[in-house]
Amino acid sequence: MANFTKISMPEEGTAIRFENGKPIVPNNPIIPFIRGDGTGVDIWPATQKVLDAAIQKAYGTSRKIEWLKIYAGDEACELYGTYQYLPEDTLEAIREFGIAIKGPLTTPIGGGIRSLNVALRQIFDLYSCVRPCRYFEGTPSPHKHPEDLDVIVYRENTEDIYMGIEWESTDQVGIELIELLNNNIIPSNGKLGKRQIPKVSGIGIKPVSKRGSQRHIKKAIEHALKLEGSKRHVTLVHKGNIMKFTEGAFRDWGYELAQNEFRKDCITERESWILKNIEENSAISIENNAKLIDPGYESLTPEKKNDICNEVKEVINSLNESHGNGQWKNMVLVDDRIADSIFQQIQTRPEEYSILATLNLNGDYISDAAAAIVGGLGMAPGANIGDKAAIFEATHGTAPKHAGLDRINPGSVILSGVMMLEFIGWEDAAKLIIKGISKSISDQKVTYDLARLMEPKVDPLSCSGFADNIIMNF
Repeated sequence: MANFTKISMPEEGTAIRFENGKPIVPNNPIIPFIRGDGTGVDIWPATQKVLDAAIQKAYGTSRKIEWLKIYAGDEACELYGTYQYLPEDTLEAIREFGIAIKGPLTTPIGGGIRSLNVALRQIFDLYSCVRPCRYFEGTPSPHKHPEDLDVIVYRENTEDIYMGIEWESTDQVGIELIELLNNNIIPSNGKLGKRQIPKVSGIGIKPVSKRGSQRHIKKAIEHALKLEGSKRHVTLVHKGNIMKFTEGAFRDWGYELAQNEFRKDCITERESWILKNIEENSAISIENNAKLIDPGYESLTPEKKNDICNEVKEVINSLNESHGNGQWKNMVLVDDRIADSIFQQIQTRPEEYSILATLNLNGDYISDAAAAIVGGLGMAPGANIGDKAAIFEATHGTAPKHAGLDRINPGSVILSGVMMLEFIGWEDAAKLIIKGISKSISDQKVTYDLARLMEPKVDPLSCSGFADNIIMNF
């Protein structure tokens, strides 16, 4: 057990262990929590009350979370000193106990940390950010049919431009790097023509690795395997049409993973087309099958036509017995979409998607856009998951002007707590909270942010009152 300087341990409880990336959970786990800055003072007590009540109702005295208060953000600086936004006590507690939950944190001013959220993800290698976006009946939404959207965004957390490898336009190292690129590296590439980086430029590096991509996409596929029917669907979202060797590689590595490591459980979109064509016409020729899966077939070169026909033959020879005759319909479908297209399609064809696996920047945009469709960030949970730790968090900001007024919506942290309960295998308690939230919203018993948007407007509940109403509806 670690020695903490300013953290008070609970009298009872056992640490959660991770084995092969999975949590081994005792009946009385010690789980650290970070209250959060700003409105964290209101939403964390409401969240803890709901979580404890659901666990007690579901399991009686046989299961209980032993909460351990740890510190980050402004509250940590008050206790540990100036610029101590992430004290070693906090980091050691997360290492020791594996799982934590937190409210919103302020972006530090000074002190050398760009973002506490990003820092925690990088320190603990929490490579998958998981953001479910589902609709609760009665939630105000700008869309006519928000109930059609039920997606889970898997956002890679540790690579891409969010890795933070960049230089200001006035940084001497950056200036020298631009000169090296312009004078040596770009010309020697042979494929970049006469492109040059303007001299007064801020520059950043966008690393995307095979290991980072595949371990993240593996989490998404494993999640899809737990779902049923058409929800067993993973879409690789990328901008590979432009960034061919980073985002395009992410797509290619995703397909490679699905076809190798998950071969018996997965079917790619093109493979499904080939097998479906055979099922609809058992006498279809290889070439006609190729024409159906590639509408531009007739305009292709002979070499390209031959490649597609060979693809059809390979799928028939290797998969028809194991995946054909409709067997593929029960498997995880893996396809891909261009990132800008997916923004349109989650609005116009939302029912076609389930799990969106993507890179860091794309995932940031898409998860917030999807949350807006179903009612906003106030009801959007989040989790950051790695192989040795997981942190569940609010996805909204600190909203300091509302702090201490007992009026803010605690839904984001409560639903993050639901994700945490599901992650540790306490599904019965998680289902009770979903039931309670659903009933509260459909009854229009909500906090001001939702109440003011309802037609007709309703009198809002307080933050704590919303928590009490959720519990009443278990």
